[in-house]
Amino acid sequence: MRRSFVLGALYVGFAGLAIVVNLLTQWLNLALYRGPLALPLAMACGTGTGLVVKYLLDKVWIFRHRRFGFEVQMHEFTGYAVTGVATTALFWGCELICNAIGPDWRFAGAALGLTVGYAVKYRLDRRYVFGGVAG
Repeated sequence: MRRSFVLGALYVGFAGLAIVVNLLTQWLNLALYRGPLALPLAMACGTGTGLVVKYLLDKVWIFRHRRFGFEVQMHEFTGYAVTGVATTALFWGCELICNAIGPDWRFAGAALGLTVGYAVKYRLDRRYVFGGVAG
């Protein structure tokens, strides 16, 4: 019971950190570029930075995979990224819907989409990427 609570708390904390990295990356991109593709570019860059941060934290602390060879990394990261496709669609959908309501709502939609997406992603990663090794 205690291990599950600790893993859950770590996962939530790491998700929060990845959300902050994602949103700060988006904010920085939007501050630097305001052209016609500013929002999709910012969303893609934010997604990329958040994905890498979350993968590395999950791999070591949540799923306790300590192998770091190139082939292992590519296999795991590819699986991790694939499980993120549906959850990214959910996140982007929430962000774009809230942006359509009003630009002030965009970050709230992003945070909501990321939160729900990470809950789903944990189950997918535990089962399909890291082989059921976590709590």
